[in-house]
Amino acid sequence: MPGKPRKSRTRRSAVRAALPTVPLVTGALGTAVVPAGAAPQQHAASLTCQGQGVDPDARVRHRTETVIHAPLRTVWKLQTDVERWPAWQASVTSAERLGRGPFRPGSAFRWVTPVPPNPATGATRLDITSTVRQLRYGSCVRWTGPAVGEGLRIDGVHVWTFTRVRGGVRVRTEETHTGPQVDADVPEATEILRQGLEAWLTDLRTAAEARSGGAGQPS
Repeated sequence: MPGKPRKSRTRRSAVRAALPTVPLVTGALGTAVVPAGAAPQQHAASLTCQGQGVDPDARVRHRTETVIHAPLRTVWKLQTDVERWPAWQASVTSAERLGRGPFRPGSAFRWVTPVPPNPATGATRLDITSTVRQLRYGSCVRWTGPAVGEGLRIDGVHVWTFTRVRGGVRVRTEETHTGPQVDADVPEATEILRQGLEAWLTDLRTAAEARSGGAGQPS
């Protein structure tokens, strides 16, 4: 990155280990990297739910998608039954709803993911509290909230959309992160976010297709 001092290997390793490798995500799929001090890029094609999208000013962002060969109702149930996330996402060690009733705008949930040890810090964990802001049943959901660990805070905005296609469901997801730690190394933080979102989609696809026998059905 022109004009930006090169970080030491130890510092870079510390940043990588401090960031979550799970979901805490490009009209043309890809990663947007903004040099330090530059104005944030505009993303006209960002995903939205009921007109609301990710943080337009965030420098750390990624978007990706997959097609899942399973009924929409199966995919939606897996994604929104947050207390069961640990059953199909290895990177989620616990998850709980903070309230009762249907999954809807205003619903909050807390979930935990481990952070591995590194040369600068010991092993820790991220406690993430997410609140649903917008939701259209079977179509989209958007939530926001902080991920907090020892010496680390990330504020995330996450949008998911679900569209029936022949043989299954196209799932798209986009997420942005802001915070001093991620803004200190935008390319590294963006790559970690990319890995986390790709892993989430892979786990969701595996779980949904296993439940449905691998073939999409009318839903």
